[in-house]
Amino acid sequence: MVIIDTHAHIYPEKIAEKATKAIGDFYDITMQNHIGTCANLINNGKKAGISKFVVHSCATKKEQVTHINDFIKSELDKYPEFIGYMTLHEDLTEEEIESEVSRCIKLGFKGIKLHPDFQKFNINSVQAEKIYNIVEDRLPILFHTGDDRVDYSRPFRLAEMAKKYKKVRFIAAHFGGYRRWDEATVYKGLSNVYFDTCSSLPFMRKGMAEDIISMLGAERFFFGTDFPMWDAEEEIERVLEL
Repeated sequence: MVIIDTHAHIYPEKIAEKATKAIGDFYDITMQNHIGTCANLINNGKKAGISKFVVHSCATKKEQVTHINDFIKSELDKYPEFIGYMTLHEDLTEEEIESEVSRCIKLGFKGIKLHPDFQKFNINSVQAEKIYNIVEDRLPILFHTGDDRVDYSRPFRLAEMAKKYKKVRFIAAHFGGYRRWDEATVYKGLSNVYFDTCSSLPFMRKGMAEDIISMLGAERFFFGTDFPMWDAEEEIERVLEL
């Protein structure tokens, strides 16, 4: 069985420990003693039989975009196990978005990762729509989705954009909405929306994951660990128990 981890964060070694702690603090979750470096991701994943990893990081300022994408590209060149997703920022101009998307496609990137809660934008904002207009079907866009403490990434916002931008392939992480799983019904019938399994199973009530998968279709779900949040072996076990 080939296993691909479709949701993993990596950071430069000099800031990896600080960045990992910041994630845990943001979600008020005790991290799994994994620092978000490339070597730790591969070591943890390979123990669980994972052979490929979709890696990404997010820009909280527009000035960070090219630097982060250059970092991800440098790691793609080092590690054949990696599949790269670029980042963007809603404050970029249309010309800047087009230029960076085109550049990253040429560099071999296979998708885009956006984190509305970290980046502080609504998925259905006018600023964000610039991205969807420009990207269209060239690259899938993976969103952190959900979180009941903030409103930026509510499932209804992504569903609204999926209906409006039918060429765009949206991936709604965390079963369609971290801690807002009851709102996943908004995705029914949307053929351009996909999902991943990470950072959800430890918190969902019994039977909820199976109900959501049955409602939206098992073929639309990707396995992910949200490294460095969780241990790969534990996440695989949780998925296989469904």
